[in-house]
Amino acid sequence: MKKLLTRLPLAAAAFALVAWLPALSLTGSTGAATDLGLGRYLAEGSALAFGAAFAGGVLTSLTPCVYPLIPITVSIFGARSARTRRQAVALSLLYVLGIAATYTALGVAAALGGKAFGTVMTNPWAVGFVALVLAAMAASMFGAFELALPASWQARLSSVGGTGYAGALGMGLVAGIIAAPCTGPVLAAALAFVAAKGSVTFGAGIMFVYALGIGLLFFLIGAFSVALPKSGPWMETVKSFFGVALLAAAGLFAKDAFPALRAVFSPAPQAVLWAAAAAALGLLLGALDLSFGGPARHRLAKGLGVALAVLAVVYAVGSGAARREALAREDGLPWIVNDEARALALARAEGKPVLVDFWADWCAACIELDHTAWADPAVREEAKKFVLLKIDNSTQVMDDARVAAAVDAIHEKYGIVGQPTVLFIDRQGRELPAQARVTAVVDGVEMLRRMRSVDQTCTAAVACLARW
Repeated sequence: MKKLLTRLPLAAAAFALVAWLPALSLTGSTGAATDLGLGRYLAEGSALAFGAAFAGGVLTSLTPCVYPLIPITVSIFGARSARTRRQAVALSLLYVLGIAATYTALGVAAALGGKAFGTVMTNPWAVGFVALVLAAMAASMFGAFELALPASWQARLSSVGGTGYAGALGMGLVAGIIAAPCTGPVLAAALAFVAAKGSVTFGAGIMFVYALGIGLLFFLIGAFSVALPKSGPWMETVKSFFGVALLAAAGLFAKDAFPALRAVFSPAPQAVLWAAAAAALGLLLGALDLSFGGPARHRLAKGLGVALAVLAVVYAVGSGAARREALAREDGLPWIVNDEARALALARAEGKPVLVDFWADWCAACIELDHTAWADPAVREEAKKFVLLKIDNSTQVMDDARVAAAVDAIHEKYGIVGQPTVLFIDRQGRELPAQARVTAVVDGVEMLRRMRSVDQTCTAAVACLARW
């Protein structure tokens, strides 16, 4: 009875959190809600671009892809390995440098090859790898194994300070990969500009600063949290919480790797409430406070509780996405999908400008843009003056080789290196300059301003590319 009373507040909190997840995904949970002005600062050559990149990295560290890694940093690199403050600082610094190395390499690759990192996540193998990493970390949280190097490696590394240093650097490299889906519009804006600029030095620099922002919270906690409370039963609850969070994150990645699973998620509003109830039941069964090292009945109850909690999170997010997609299909905007020739011909015939939205269902920022700009009544009214063309390179769409080739050709034609990207072609068939493009999540007011300025942008002083 006593245990049930202690679990009730946790169950209530779980119900509220899971019920809130679909709404949370629309308020920037995938990263910064906008690019923090980074695209504009980059175009202007302003030093403020580095400040915006750093701030974007800090916001990324607060997202679901990154935040659950913080206790791992504290326990492994801070409390377990460090005996002094100096050692804790060194371990934490190496962890951050590992993250920085991943994103610096990404900036160099963007400069050399013009490829945006977000497109990597269209590959089911890449998504599957991230899901496996998260699942492995979750297993460690549940006590399946300890994150440590083999004894022989420990002996060899003992002369240079122990295994913690190599482990901290390696975990930082992995953390950079895991953070990829939550990097948000700031990273998209940075990579798009780096790829267009083609400067290796600039690309490495802007991405290094961005990575420092991601690692700031890790460094502060890892460097200054050496003295932790004594071990006790509370640690099982904390570790189990992050184990559930990591498993849920793995499940979210896995569902994206298999588009056919989308049919499982109901768009009905009550579906999320049922998922929230399942999460609450999971915690009542002991998902957090029981141990897999206890009696058989405890292991069974905990396993069932963890499964319910994890599936509840995945289903709530999936159902929320299904509902958003259903609403998007009913948004009333007359998009012409993946048929550029038809859109341009219609624009010429009717004397209208063209708005081109490069979109994909795996692009979290694209979905955010649907609910910030395209849902705005004033934007929807202004959109009646345009021919609307949506270039959709969602995974299922690109499964058709013929469509994929056509979509890739359009991306190459317009020089698209990241998503979201919205570009404009005026009534005379002149495409507005690159700095007029929308390359981040903007609100309705900003999108409306861009749309209303289309026919005033191409002047004698501004070079615009003729499209017809």
